[in-house]
Amino acid sequence: MTVKELENKAKEIRRGILTMIYESEAGHIGGALSCCDILTALFYQIMNTDPGKPKDPDRDRFVLSKGHCVEGYYNILADKGYIRKEELKTFSQFQTRLIGHPNREIPGVEMNTGALGHGLSSACGMAKAGKMQKKDYRVYCLMGDGEQAEGSIWEAAMFASNYRLDNLYAILDRNTLQISGPTEQVMKLEPLKDKWQAFGFEVEQVDGNDMDKVLKAFDRLQKVNGKPKLILADTVKGKGISFMENNVKWHHGTLNQAEYEQALRELGKPDKGGEA
Repeated sequence: MTVKELENKAKEIRRGILTMIYESEAGHIGGALSCCDILTALFYQIMNTDPGKPKDPDRDRFVLSKGHCVEGYYNILADKGYIRKEELKTFSQFQTRLIGHPNREIPGVEMNTGALGHGLSSACGMAKAGKMQKKDYRVYCLMGDGEQAEGSIWEAAMFASNYRLDNLYAILDRNTLQISGPTEQVMKLEPLKDKWQAFGFEVEQVDGNDMDKVLKAFDRLQKVNGKPKLILADTVKGKGISFMENNVKWHHGTLNQAEYEQALRELGKPDKGGEA
């Protein structure tokens, strides 16, 4: 897919996120919107996966460590054919599979996530297993910045560096806001790039809402051998919606009809010339 096609796909997924949260009256909308470009780049361009063979032993693995921002993930799985699109309407409803965090009942989901700080450790285990089995698959783990305060993140980082897991790609959705406020007020994290480099990671810091830059960052990291990698993605919480952007209120929130209609207007439809 071209960069324009990927940008249009991300716009389509964002519209799906809005509709899912509006109709279900539940969801973590701000973080789902901030990481949408990264998820789109991964699932439509970078990762080696096949919806027809979700358990292929040679598939790339993806772990959504920030499991509360699952709405974009579900929309992508439906768009790619892992689940039926009609099932998206059951999100957060009684007896649904599509609960507010990923779970392994759903094809394409590698592990249950939601307890923050656990995803990277599991991704390290998958990457280490791949090395032991002499497999070529890669493991991608998307983290939130709020969970960087968890000690388990840094234990996993030491493990990854110690075992030279160059098949591990961590991505940090750095939107600077968590449920209780700005990360630098809740628990100071900076200098994050220096910290991850000190833990032995090759780090690329990039605008995480710029599709072209995200793709180029992954391309550069794929050329690095002998050490784990991290994309430090500077993003905007609530990206694409004026009244949500950089507003901690929209970490978790639902839309009324007027807000929903305004958000759809602001987001717009994919450009016809590059629609995927």
